[in-house]
Amino acid sequence: MLDISLAGLAGAALGLVVAALIYGRLAAAIERRVRAGRVPSAEHRATLAHELALLRRGVLAFDILVCGGLGYWLGDRIAG
Repeated sequence: MLDISLAGLAGAALGLVVAALIYGRLAAAIERRVRAGRVPSAEHRATLAHELALLRRGVLAFDILVCGGLGYWLGDRIAG
């Protein structure tokens, strides 16, 4: 049976808040680095826009998983 603690869930919720706060800056920093390395031609701009959209989604998913998981673990360890 899966044992989920209330303190862990509260920590995960706080972790998701932290993930939302750092997502914008993290995604912008990574996007700047990707754009700095390339000078897209007219035909590659649509591809670059699609790749950047996928990159932003990947950063968001990673951010949510890491911060939510870490928040759950910390909440469970501190108050659980």
